[in-house]
Order: sequence, then structure tokens, then C-alpha cells
Amino acid sequence: QVQLVESGGGLVQAGGSLRLSCAASGLSFGNYAMGWFRQAPGTEREFVAGINRSGWNAYYADSVKGRFTIFRDNAKNTVYLQMNSLKLEDTAVYYCAAARIPATKVDVYDYWGQGTQVTVSS
Repeated sequence: QVQLVESGGGLVQAGGSLRLSCAASGLSFGNYAMGWFRQAPGTEREFVAGINRSGWNAYYADSVKGRFTIFRDNAKNTVYLQMNSLKLEDTAVYYCAAARIPATKVDVYDYWGQGTQVTVSS
């Protein structure tokens, strides 16, 4: 059974930082591209960042480029999202997901975590 478990969310002031983690089990982690998505109330789930199988290539939504960094440790079956210079509009539930190929679209991803709440306050 595939499980993706996010952690590291919480409440942070604008301008602050958080690091999200996503621990994977039940799949060959190194064979999957990984992505982070987020969903705020009343909105659709949106792509935030993605990384290929090896970790050499990462790609980002324009809204987070230069502030967020995605990276992975295949030995630990874990993908991370380092979030710096957080803004009020970054408030959302953040999800990690696994896909056979690098992608930005929700429907390409095969497996999803349960999400972790990130709240940015003024």
C-alpha cells in the first residue's frame, strides 16, 4: 500500500520560513517524479513545485519561484519543500504527490498524501 505522509506545516508570520517533508512508503521512490501542490479554501488544487526522479531537475510555479525549493533524498524516500519569504497568499493545505513522469497537472499524479496545513499570518 502506497503512503505519502506530509509533515512540517504550521503557523508562521509573513516573511518567515517553513520546511515541509513528505515520507513515502510502498513504492519504488526513485522511480517516481514528485510534486507539491496546494489548495486554499474555495480554490482548485494548484501546482507548486516538482522534481524529477534523480533530483537533478526541479520546476516551479511562477508564484513561488525564487522563494521555494524542492529537493529529495532517495535514500530516505523523502521529498522536501523549503519555503522562504512566505506571504499571506501562500496559506493553503499543501499536498505531496507521486507521478511516473515529471508534470504540473493534477491528473498526471498517481498517489497523494493527506495534506498539511500552512497558515501565514500578518
